[in-house]
Amino acid sequence: MRITVINLKKIIKYIFIFFIIVISFILILRVLKKDGVEEKQQKNTLIECLKYELPMTKVIEENFEEIPEKNLGTRILSMQIGIFNNVIKKEEVEKVEETPTIEDNANVEPEENIEEKTELEDLENKETKVISENNINEKYTNKYKNIKINNQSKYDISSILENVSYTFTDSKKVIIYHTHTCESYTPTENYNYGMTDSYRTTDLSFTVSRVGDELSSELEKYGFNVIHSKIYHDYPSYNGSYGRSLTTLQNILKENEDAEIVIDLHRDAVGSSSSYAPSVQIGDEVCAQVMFVVGTDGSGLLHDNWRKNLSYAVKVQSVADELYPGLFRPIILRNARYNQHLTTASTIIEVGATGNTLEQCLASMKYVANVLHKATEK
Repeated sequence: MRITVINLKKIIKYIFIFFIIVISFILILRVLKKDGVEEKQQKNTLIECLKYELPMTKVIEENFEEIPEKNLGTRILSMQIGIFNNVIKKEEVEKVEETPTIEDNANVEPEENIEEKTELEDLENKETKVISENNINEKYTNKYKNIKINNQSKYDISSILENVSYTFTDSKKVIIYHTHTCESYTPTENYNYGMTDSYRTTDLSFTVSRVGDELSSELEKYGFNVIHSKIYHDYPSYNGSYGRSLTTLQNILKENEDAEIVIDLHRDAVGSSSSYAPSVQIGDEVCAQVMFVVGTDGSGLLHDNWRKNLSYAVKVQSVADELYPGLFRPIILRNARYNQHLTTASTIIEVGATGNTLEQCLASMKYVANVLHKATEK
């Protein structure tokens, strides 16, 4: 005999749980339906506001209809992203329009060339004034087209310059050398040195040789090809310096026959103290004055080129007097030959004197280089 035991308590319990679940489900459905209606109303209200408050609302509203499966929060976020993207695209278009094309760049100079060009132009826009302190009065015997010449030769040059004129070639090759390589200047804090003799030293970092380096560097900026010799000619013996420098110059010319301008760079030997410092102020700089010394055949040595050399010096100095009045002292014309018989544009250039500093002499070289550059263009 089988007996079935029914647990009434459990049955009642399960029925109760079932009814609770059903009632809860019905309540949830009612709440969701109500929220859906409210969300639709909120959506319509928000869109109407956006039409009047935000730009580009019409486009954004069309985007809402294209993706109806997204809820309202997602759609608003999409709208803000769309506005942001359109702003970015507009900035990119403007940037592209402002960017120079290759054709535009064809007429734009590189920044280095612009800076260099500006620097060179600034060299010609400076006030120049001769400094009288520690200087001596100018001495000259002749004036040719306002060019002052101190004629110490045996020649009457009044008619010579009328019949001789110098025309530059296209060589652009310059030789710089030093008959008196050890000539130096008044020591300074930056250029302090031990003198081998009175205002002389074998350390070429403090002599006219250093000035020659500066002139070479400045000339090269204008396209000159410079050969700079720093061979000693006045050490250990000062006597015979010009004979030794003649050999050096001849050897250089053997390999550079097309060289046109030859400069024997010196320091003025007048005086042996700091009491003589011929200077000129160009802009804010104090620069050492410079001077042409031109030789002739007055000593009896063969020198057919001296008239051309003098004409060359006059041409260069006319440019110097135009750009920097007082930078060049009067040209000196002498009877000695000074090795200038080898070419037709050969001179001595004396830079400063014992009282000048190396800084002042170095400062002069950019102006001397500009003068030579301008002279070769005429």
